[in-house]
Amino acid sequence: MTRQQQPDRRPAARLTRRGLLGSAAAAGAGAALLPAPAHAATTTSAPAAVTVDASDARYLDLTSRGYNARFTAAPDSVRLVHSTDQVVAVVQEAVRDGRRIGVRGGGHCLDGLVDDPDVRILVDMSEMDAVRHDPARRAFLVEGGATLGHVYRTLYLEWGVALPGGTCPTVGVGGHVTGGGYGAMCRQHGAVVDHLYAVEVVTVDASGTARAVVATREPDDPHRELWWAHTGGGGGTYGIVTRYWFRSPDATGTDPAGLLPRPPKTLLKSTVSIKWSDLTEAAFTALIADHGAWHARNSVAGSAYDSLHSVLILYNRVQGALVLNSQIDATRSDASALLDAYVTAVAGGIGAPYTEVRSSWPWMKTTLKDPYDTGLYNRTKSKGAYLRKGWSAAQASTLYGYLSDAGYDGHAGILLYSYGGKVNTVASSATALAQRDSVLKANFTTYWPAAADDDRHVAWMRALYRDLYVATGGVPAPDDTNDGSYINYPDTDLADPAWNTSGVPWQSLYFKDNLPRLQAVKAAWDPHNVFHHRLSVTAD
Repeated sequence: MTRQQQPDRRPAARLTRRGLLGSAAAAGAGAALLPAPAHAATTTSAPAAVTVDASDARYLDLTSRGYNARFTAAPDSVRLVHSTDQVVAVVQEAVRDGRRIGVRGGGHCLDGLVDDPDVRILVDMSEMDAVRHDPARRAFLVEGGATLGHVYRTLYLEWGVALPGGTCPTVGVGGHVTGGGYGAMCRQHGAVVDHLYAVEVVTVDASGTARAVVATREPDDPHRELWWAHTGGGGGTYGIVTRYWFRSPDATGTDPAGLLPRPPKTLLKSTVSIKWSDLTEAAFTALIADHGAWHARNSVAGSAYDSLHSVLILYNRVQGALVLNSQIDATRSDASALLDAYVTAVAGGIGAPYTEVRSSWPWMKTTLKDPYDTGLYNRTKSKGAYLRKGWSAAQASTLYGYLSDAGYDGHAGILLYSYGGKVNTVASSATALAQRDSVLKANFTTYWPAAADDDRHVAWMRALYRDLYVATGGVPAPDDTNDGSYINYPDTDLADPAWNTSGVPWQSLYFKDNLPRLQAVKAAWDPHNVFHHRLSVTAD
């Protein structure tokens, strides 16, 4: 092994993955023709949202904001909203006219949930991006159109705090939070939804009236179940979230600097590269085994590795190398020793050489970098999985067969993210995010540039995933190794019996035992199924 100690002036290692991350754009929604509402929800004097239709030069920009170029929106109009009143008015119009409505936050939806051809009115939340302290609720208010990078920067510069959210700064808060949200600080501080205090949601009641409702986690809040559904039940199911409030559950006092976690001053970062030309199947299998075994041993809350965040990126052969990116709190006196031990445990015994580059950077500078730009490779197929322990030797062999194929020209990456720690100290039913004993999170991705190649690349990813999980019906059905999938890595194949032969319904793969409770919230708060998409919770 060789190591270079130097400032990190190289481009960040390419990660071909997005959350809806992810992951995450706000999911799509729909409107049915309903009876006329009993009363108006907003005053007629409220300014209207900006309407952009296909004759407007801005239309192409606004309908091309989706991350996956396989799907392009074509609504009758896009509505740029600036306030909750405007969202209420747009939703009321859609209900009145029987036009399906969709909502876009950061634009990172990996599947065609938002960019569905049936969506006639697309609500663009991007102008609603305020971040401020709300002393009345003793929490931080974040509007639904803000991106993670904007939130991180404002929270840190103004108050020195942060949310344990995702590692892609251009992902929208809207879909990321409602899908459960995780990132570099989650092993130490829990999932982002563990810090969600309240939501403001535009809903439609049984009379067809659109209105804004604030729901909190307070035990005596009559709307508490609506808050709970937004802690991992997925976006675009119950309404449109216009505002979030965040406060850690153990926060005391009124000082804003004590209401959310404080990130480390600096991060010690490591990038390990293993060339495909140096890899044998035995070395690849050993890497999978050693990586999984380390996380099974070191994912208990309170360990010295709480602040570690890593991603093992299993790129395919055409991209040249596998990469292990990791970071840890650099202010720890033992940070370098901990990182030494981690890298050695994962890569040191596999029988293949590797190189490593280390660097130390301020927290915000590191966090605001976007390592996920795939350039012209903007067409993608993605899948996900939770792992309670590492993949077996047979599964590693399957992955090696697909990824080592020199004839496959897509840019594939199977990403294994560190997980567990503080996340796993929360009960599965405490939030809608049900997966609370996994140690790794997997994101399967492949990217390509040409529309003519869509079918070939989608078929490749489907076959890889099916064969990897052949023992459990082609999907990560919950057992002692798997724990279903992550809704912010949306995959409509899970709802297709041709690809899911497990007998486990797709909704259970995402929501597990929390599904009946989510269905009850759906029935209570969206009785006419105004808000829906291909992977939204159904009422029964």
